[in-house]
Amino acid sequence: MSLQRLRLAKNEDKRLRSGHLWIYSNEVDTTATPLRNFSAGEQVVVENQQGKVMGVAYVNPQSLICARMMTNDERPVDLNTLKKRIKSALALREQLFDQPCYRLIYGESDLLPGLVVDRFGDHLCVQLNTAGMDAMRDVVIEALVRMLQPTSILLRNDASVRKLEGLPLEVVTAYGEVPEEVELIENGVRFLAPLAAGQKTGWFYDQRPNREWLRNIVPGKRVLDVFSYVGSFGVQAAVFGADDVWCADISESALDMVHKNAELNGVADKLSTVQGDAFTTLKSLKEADERFDVIIVDPPAFIKRKKDQKEGMLAYRRINEMAMRLLNDGGFLISGSCSMHMPREELLDLVRASARHIDRHAQILAEGMQGMDHPVHSAIPETRYLKAVLSRISRA
Repeated sequence: MSLQRLRLAKNEDKRLRSGHLWIYSNEVDTTATPLRNFSAGEQVVVENQQGKVMGVAYVNPQSLICARMMTNDERPVDLNTLKKRIKSALALREQLFDQPCYRLIYGESDLLPGLVVDRFGDHLCVQLNTAGMDAMRDVVIEALVRMLQPTSILLRNDASVRKLEGLPLEVVTAYGEVPEEVELIENGVRFLAPLAAGQKTGWFYDQRPNREWLRNIVPGKRVLDVFSYVGSFGVQAAVFGADDVWCADISESALDMVHKNAELNGVADKLSTVQGDAFTTLKSLKEADERFDVIIVDPPAFIKRKKDQKEGMLAYRRINEMAMRLLNDGGFLISGSCSMHMPREELLDLVRASARHIDRHAQILAEGMQGMDHPVHSAIPETRYLKAVLSRISRA
């Protein structure tokens, strides 16, 4: 299999030599190798301006990130390459977790850019987020089947990032018979997650270590879980000893799952749900003079693009202030952000500023990031996206 060459412009190989995997369209010598000559998803040999081979990448002329590196030699990426990468990713997770419930493959960090795989025991949920990975879908599925012998594989190819790659949105069964719900265990707590109908891959494993904070702060307390989804924080709070837990979410189906998960763990009597927009719900709770000892605010990304920065920061600031107003004196707030474009320092400053604005004192007790099944690529800071802050809020 002979691959075309993609030549970099002068001095544009520095990031790749440091280990980064992305090539932007303005880094290509388009005179020597016009991008229009390549097909979306095609594998190419990347070379620098002097003709030195940097490795094999797949390309997409339609994308700002026009190529993503896969290897550091000239051999095409094939089934054996994928099996080797999956084996390495699996070995790490099996060492870290005693249950087969984790993010098995986290894209660039596992040297499989554009591929996300979440494992729920014998069931896999897969995202092919780039044209290059989508072009390899049959080989990806074959590699996963050979390595893990799963009962089913669902392709959740409905992430908006696929639009940027010129790919259709779809949710399809790739292997076996996919159940509507899968069971998982996190921090010793059992959950059911909706695969095809849920958010993203059906579950958010990334917050696992930050949910563990609840174990020490919720016993005997009243807890509010905002943006609760299927109760990942709220149900764990109830299991960890909270007396009264409220889960708030805009999705009726998600709240139905909250009740199912509470029943699954024998804590249904501790748990209530509130359906509605988070901002409206917090306002109503304040008007009703409700108070809580622990509040979790883990919203979806308010800053999806850099141009959303100002508006998104205002939304984060507003939701955290509203939560603080509902806390009893000395209560605990867990503030989360999955916005890649929001640095951790800004979340810390936001918690501080929000507290000062309503005449409260914030003590930062812990900072968190995504769990170890979402490893950070040392040369790609964008792979570290999740931030979480545990603070104690008291009257100044």
